[in-house]
Amino acid sequence: MTDAQWEVFSYEAVIAAGVLYFLAMLAYLVEWAALRRVASDEVVAEPVAVGAGSAPADAGRTPSLEEGPGRRVAMAGRLGLVLTGFATAVHLAALVGRGLAADPNRVPWGNMYEFTISGTFMVALIFLVGVKLRGVGWMGPIVVTFVLVALMAAFLGLDDAVLPLPDALNSPWLVIHVVAAVISTGAFTIGGILSILYLVKARAHPSRGYLARIPSLDRLDRLSYQMHAFGFPVWTFAVLITGPIWAHQAWGAYWNWDPKEVWAFITWVLYAAYLHARATAGWRGKGAAWLALAALATLWFNFIGINFFSTASQHSYAGEAVPVVAPAEAGSTA
Repeated sequence: MTDAQWEVFSYEAVIAAGVLYFLAMLAYLVEWAALRRVASDEVVAEPVAVGAGSAPADAGRTPSLEEGPGRRVAMAGRLGLVLTGFATAVHLAALVGRGLAADPNRVPWGNMYEFTISGTFMVALIFLVGVKLRGVGWMGPIVVTFVLVALMAAFLGLDDAVLPLPDALNSPWLVIHVVAAVISTGAFTIGGILSILYLVKARAHPSRGYLARIPSLDRLDRLSYQMHAFGFPVWTFAVLITGPIWAHQAWGAYWNWDPKEVWAFITWVLYAAYLHARATAGWRGKGAAWLALAALATLWFNFIGINFFSTASQHSYAGEAVPVVAPAEAGSTA
């Protein structure tokens, strides 16, 4: 295949992945609606005549997931998960095709569009791994909706031509640094979704429908902590180790007070504060959830906001695929 054909293949694969994510979202919404019906479909004991026996044995019982509406709930949930798996596989094919469309072939991380489709893929992949290891299939509706919206926003609003990497990106450190950043961003995003679900469920009394399927507040809090604890050392490796090394190689200085560097460090401080508070002060519940969301907000502002609102960042290649300041010149201005 030619480079142009690989580029078209990548675009078509992104569209196909979007369609599959959309179908998965519909399946999850059917499951959500069915859960509401199951929760309200309780068998009420009929009044009994004087001298009659006891009430029916199934009075007050909610139908099992193996019968009636409960079976439809289980089927819709399994269908949503299968479609999510297929969508993630097609999503990966889109990333591979994007890299093969460049001349010379490269990793698909040359601009913000490519970073976005890589980041959304990682969110979906971490969710699927979480389903296997932690049984978090109940997160499906939220995760799939987030991935679909972000993927389509990138496709419609951030698309760039496939160009060779700028000089500052043409380094083996690109793979090491960006892989670590993408993995940690995916983990932090899943952790943030868990924090949101914690806050929503904490306000819902009693929990019905979809919220009734979500685990207890203690388990949500624990899962969120575990996801952040996994993402933090990976983010540390990306921000405080590989990032400065790459910056010195490309621009002649380990630290340049670049807006993205500053906001990445702010994000690191907030997540460090979250984990420190959890480990030393036993700070759990709503306070920890809000702190995790504040850190997530800085993470996504760094990823999106700096590219649109800052004109001084040397990371301009993250917003569009254009050449940036040459390494020698950048080093002289650091």
